[in-house]
Amino acid sequence: MKSKLVLVAVLVVALAGLAASVSFAVGRGTDGGWWPGGMHRGNYSMMGSSGNSSSWYLDGSSPVGDIAEARAQAKRFAARLGLDTGEVMQFTNAFYVRLDDAAGRPATEVLVDPGTGSVSLEYGPAMMWNTRFGMMSSRSGGTTGSGMMGGSGMMGGGMMGSSMMGGSGMMGRQGGSPTWAPSNVTGPVSAPQARQLANRWLSQERPGATASEPDAFPGYYTMDTSRNNKVEGMLSVNEETGAVWYHWWHGRFVAMEE
Repeated sequence: MKSKLVLVAVLVVALAGLAASVSFAVGRGTDGGWWPGGMHRGNYSMMGSSGNSSSWYLDGSSPVGDIAEARAQAKRFAARLGLDTGEVMQFTNAFYVRLDDAAGRPATEVLVDPGTGSVSLEYGPAMMWNTRFGMMSSRSGGTTGSGMMGGSGMMGGGMMGSSMMGGSGMMGRQGGSPTWAPSNVTGPVSAPQARQLANRWLSQERPGATASEPDAFPGYYTMDTSRNNKVEGMLSVNEETGAVWYHWWHGRFVAMEE
């Protein structure tokens, strides 16, 4: 019991540091979004396994101006995990890159900072819900997606998912777009169910927007959102709880390449 209490205390301190750093990052953001260079290395090594941040962050040395350059940077990051790049999307705040495994299955998601070329694990579901490559997954020495840091735990539908990082908290809303968790869902959630939940949330919070076919990542689904047949943004749905997490940090959509 004592060891568990110590672990919880350490995590609370770490999460407080994360909240403070991201608050600073959001404050420096443009277009109401997340500033990619503002929170990376310190928190990744603080919360990672034995201070190892190499799985979550790659330094850049020069600005990235287009999708091809962003993909090249993401490939360097992906190679260390035995992965390759898939879809790349350009937003006003950062480049989003899906990383795939050798079989072509979605594995995780990263962001490329256009100002520096640095690459990091994407904030939000990729960091908190991914059961293979997330910061608190078994790969990093933490718990899995179904544990304290997963879908229904401290960072899933719990303290960080639906409070601090959720609809009424610091990290989960932009312009009145909260994260939401349904009360009557028992996982695992299938891809069609995830899309239904996404559209249910969109109908209430972003009327007129609809969700695309989901990409199935370990522990959650991610899908683009569109309005009038044009990409608008992105959201994720937790495979265990059905919680919806809107990716408010991207900014405006610019272009994409499969």
